[in-house]
Amino acid sequence: MSTETKLEIFADYYQFYLSDEAATFRLENIWHDPQSVLDMIDAGPGEVAVGTVRNFTVPVTVRIFDSDPEYNPDQWDHITEASLEIASGRLVVMGCTDYEPDAKRIAVEPGLYRVRVHYADLDSVAPNGLDGDDYIEVVLWQDEPVEPRVLKRSDAAPRGA
Repeated sequence: MSTETKLEIFADYYQFYLSDEAATFRLENIWHDPQSVLDMIDAGPGEVAVGTVRNFTVPVTVRIFDSDPEYNPDQWDHITEASLEIASGRLVVMGCTDYEPDAKRIAVEPGLYRVRVHYADLDSVAPNGLDGDDYIEVVLWQDEPVEPRVLKRSDAAPRGA
């Protein structure tokens, strides 16, 4: 069983965020390690930062599952994971320069979630970082905590690095 939310996120500065609505978002908690920029994933208390290769609007699908969903790594260019505690029961998805009160909220059961980010068609992004056919799928399910990590690395370098 899963829920699905399709979004168009303005990934200004090559990033967007997932956070617990009750968390105090603090930019200084993320991107503190240059490797996290190259990995395109970082996390701080109540927040996960997702890097992009496009500095513009990116199609993002968020799927919430009851358990770890099966996936085929061969269909994705880059895959990352991190953990996110959502105590409030409301996941906030927003671009770096979005106005937080207007950001999309998704109802979830409160708990500790694994966040897996799948990237596709990264090599379609134009050199200017504005146009492309890339897309991102974010899947979440309740699970044990993990440090931010790369499960599959793309040859497409993050443009914000």
